[in-house]
Amino acid sequence: MFVPKFNLTFGKLLDAAAADYPDKDALVNVQKGLRYSYAELKEISDRTAKAFIGLGVRKGDHVAVWANNVAEWVFALFGATKIGAVVVTVNTSYRSHELEYLLQQSDARTLLLIEEYRGINYVATINEVCPELTGSVAGQLNCAKLPCLKNIVLLGEKDFPGLFTWSGFLSLGAAVSDEELAVMQAACEPEEVINIQYTSGTTGFPKGVMLTHNNVINNAFYVGECQNYSAQDRLCIPVPFFHCFGLTMSIIACLVYGATMVPVEEFNPAWVLEAIAQEKCTALQGVPTMWIAELEHPDFEKYDLSSLRTGIMAGAPCPIEVMKKVADRMAPEVTIAYGQTEASPVVTQTRTADSLMRRVTTVGRSLAGVELKIFNPETGAECEPGEQGEICVRGYMVMKGYYKMAEATAAAIDAAGWLHSGDLGTKDEAGYVKITGRLKDMIIRGGENIYPREIEEFLYSNSKVLDVQVFGVPSVKYGEEVMAVIKLREGTAASEEEIREFCRNKIARHKIPKYVRFMESYPLTASGKVQKYKLRQWAIAELGLEEVAKIITA
Repeated sequence: MFVPKFNLTFGKLLDAAAADYPDKDALVNVQKGLRYSYAELKEISDRTAKAFIGLGVRKGDHVAVWANNVAEWVFALFGATKIGAVVVTVNTSYRSHELEYLLQQSDARTLLLIEEYRGINYVATINEVCPELTGSVAGQLNCAKLPCLKNIVLLGEKDFPGLFTWSGFLSLGAAVSDEELAVMQAACEPEEVINIQYTSGTTGFPKGVMLTHNNVINNAFYVGECQNYSAQDRLCIPVPFFHCFGLTMSIIACLVYGATMVPVEEFNPAWVLEAIAQEKCTALQGVPTMWIAELEHPDFEKYDLSSLRTGIMAGAPCPIEVMKKVADRMAPEVTIAYGQTEASPVVTQTRTADSLMRRVTTVGRSLAGVELKIFNPETGAECEPGEQGEICVRGYMVMKGYYKMAEATAAAIDAAGWLHSGDLGTKDEAGYVKITGRLKDMIIRGGENIYPREIEEFLYSNSKVLDVQVFGVPSVKYGEEVMAVIKLREGTAASEEEIREFCRNKIARHKIPKYVRFMESYPLTASGKVQKYKLRQWAIAELGLEEVAKIITA
């Protein structure tokens, strides 16, 4: 039986890194000129943990973090997990509709947020969800829609009604002793849930994936192992912290190896190139669209990227020409990873020594400790090498389940412990996996998983919409774009722009349909089910995307 490398908590992991590499750079923010050693990261994380204790947060309480890649995100992560609080990560693109659902479903007691990001005013959004906030005292919120939510902390120093400032929050821990923190940290167990990641749900609502200390720490170690990580590595992180790509594959992977985190607060290709050149980064993360934007930046040649060795490209298929350019001009040992949030997230990855062809035609082979099989979705029989079936995995990295969704958990993880990915693929004799399609009705746009049902459920709240079908259509830039085909109620009329405007500020920008069409009837099966594949075929012709479709599927 496979025994994972680690059996420890986030708190102990940070303490060990600080003991082994006290003076080494742990976290560097180039844009703001911030630099923290491992000793300093531990010190401020301990202060943050004490502040949580002073706020009344205890083991098992849920702490939501809604922010981009600011340093305080990392402090909050380790501060909360040191005392056994569960960090609920919030997508930075969320708007009021999605935020309200997440905070309600997660039973979040505390929310930490920035003031605004990419045109979204987070403070105004939480006030929209909780109108009681303007008349409340910080730490004493009573919100009708969110009865569990009591504390809101701004990761900044501007005063807003009902919110703690960051410094005001930290001051709450002044009276908490080192001994009290040590007792609470010692009570944490490696197999306890420490993170809830929300992933869009086929039922129309996101599901909270519960991950443990051991899930995340071990997955991070094996991800780093595929890239030959060591304490000498310096990782540029433009992928969001709220996602497993940023949390497991970046933050925790660095801590496991004593490497340096060099986050970019939001994706900007010039900032990424600047960070790599200035900090001599040896590794870089990103979805294919990020790597393409960096390669195509007009000032690309001005930056010295000679330090770059490896990294990860994940989230969407990589065109072979892009991988050739990345290997030639950026990171010669870049790897491809595949997984899902429910698996912490990586289950397969190429290795640095794999050929370029392996890296563009496969998603690698299983990580250590990951049992991966391809099953025939109709018969349940294991597939032969090269035969297409559903990718299923089993092992240390499988989630505890979906928060408060027992039926959904049972549907995802069978009685034998196999996590069903919903992805179709093949595995060759050498163990290399290819993704060939999807069982589940999902759109992947620029590395973001989008479930049509979630958007459909939202559009049904428009009084003019009688029925709606949402699906993906091919896109050269993003892989897929969102399309909605709508049947309107009798006697009503609507335009494409009206539908998109209805979505704005209510659902994340990447979920808003790029294309909207109206129909009086849908193609149906004999049993009356909508044939989405026929709708997609019609849409490709309607939008003139035949050549794009050929490029994407080539």
